[in-house]
Amino acid sequence: MKSISRLLSLLILIVGLSGCIKNDIPYPVVKLYITSIEFDGQIGSAVIKPEDRVVTVRLDETVDLKNAIVKSVVLTDDARTDLGPGSVLDLTSPCLVELSFYQNYVWTIVGNQTIERRFVVNGQIGESVFDHVSKRAVTYISPQTDLSAVTITDLKLAPAGAVITPTDLLLKPQDFREPLQVDVQYKGVTERWTLFVESKESVVTTKSATPWVNVVWLQAESMESDDRGFEIRETNSTEWIRVDQSNLTFSGNSYSGRVPHLKAETAYVCRAYVDDNYGEELTFVTGRAVELPNGSLDNWHKNGKVWNPWLSGEYQFWDSGNKGASSMGESNTQPTSETSSLNPNGQAAKLESKFVGVGSLGKFAAGNLFAGEFVKIDGTNGILDFGKPFSTFPTKLRLDYKYTSSTINYVSSEFEALKGRPDSCFIWIAIGDWSEPVEIRTRPSNRKLFDKTDPHIIAYSEFTTSESTADYKELILELEYRALNRTPTYILVVASASKWGDYFTGGVGSTLWVDEMSLEYDY
Repeated sequence: MKSISRLLSLLILIVGLSGCIKNDIPYPVVKLYITSIEFDGQIGSAVIKPEDRVVTVRLDETVDLKNAIVKSVVLTDDARTDLGPGSVLDLTSPCLVELSFYQNYVWTIVGNQTIERRFVVNGQIGESVFDHVSKRAVTYISPQTDLSAVTITDLKLAPAGAVITPTDLLLKPQDFREPLQVDVQYKGVTERWTLFVESKESVVTTKSATPWVNVVWLQAESMESDDRGFEIRETNSTEWIRVDQSNLTFSGNSYSGRVPHLKAETAYVCRAYVDDNYGEELTFVTGRAVELPNGSLDNWHKNGKVWNPWLSGEYQFWDSGNKGASSMGESNTQPTSETSSLNPNGQAAKLESKFVGVGSLGKFAAGNLFAGEFVKIDGTNGILDFGKPFSTFPTKLRLDYKYTSSTINYVSSEFEALKGRPDSCFIWIAIGDWSEPVEIRTRPSNRKLFDKTDPHIIAYSEFTTSESTADYKELILELEYRALNRTPTYILVVASASKWGDYFTGGVGSTLWVDEMSLEYDY
């Protein structure tokens, strides 16, 4: 009986204690990401900011923002969500979606949509102005045009396919002594727009002058004529010089001009003209030509096993993945005396792709060089900051390069089809208005690579080849500007011996030599 009593007492004690036990073991932190998403009618790739958990997509004007349909979505492993192919989201305002596993992460999806609107009349001066909120459109004509008989030549106020009533607006002159109201119907929704035509005293307007270093971009509006363009002079000169017609581009009542071969850091005056009429005179000052620091790639220093492409104690513009590669081997980006003919007594950069590690313990590492900074090692991966502060407008990147291509013998799961093919080098430049350097992460679970469709990019150019060269060749990358009215804040320049090195894919032995990098500023 005593033994049974002791057993019962022990069971009671265990049950009592179990009510006091807490699970103090924390759940692991598993960050969840949207790595790719596409909607029906999407234009370009989604812009994904993992640090802010924001996805921005650009959609065609015919997409119903209230019923945007997800075509595909890729998430990090283990993420659970109701978001998937076929999901219908309301993107008329930012849409919140939740990813969950141990923790919940709320992501924001933003849909941007631009609707092209046109309101064009005979005798028009300049571009029409649209207010899509109040549904108003205004265009301007010369004082000589009769407001009671204005001919509309083009009218589009909503997405393609919308019906405008009255339907005969383009068939006969309209009386615009008073505003004209029209109904616009699209997908069962009717909007009432008010159209205004107003007289404008000036028949030509010099709208803007955007100076770079050796070139300026001019904008003007006028009535249409076979004799219109721009004139320019230095401020200390009285002689006006007409811009060559080959440097002008016309689009209806608007036109633009490109004036090359200007002097750097010089004040100029410009004006638009049409027939014998002149627009306002605008003064502008061209910028300063800024060179790439250590563009000759002559200056290096070594810290332990890590080669660094700058002199110790001096400004760091370039960096490489050497900190990561040297953690399991030697630096795979190094200085070399194999230079181009432009630099016979200096040094160049030798970027060699290698397997770093021993046996199966290690991974493929592409030889690389970039403007920015290697931030830290992330396991066997890296976190980098691409870009250095920069605020001027180069037009070309010039350099000398030499390349030896090896057969691709290391591939990631995304690029298995490339195994056995020739490796390719990759060189690119981007100018943009980022507020900070562009973070790059190579860890597959939260990978974040450079996106050449990033809306922050102002200008971009790239070069890739799998052709091996015995000697150095000159390469000129001409920057394609996507906007002329934005000021750069950062410059990114990247060179890699293996194009798909971010995915640890390439050929051991692929080697890219780079020398004498410089920026040019004229067209």
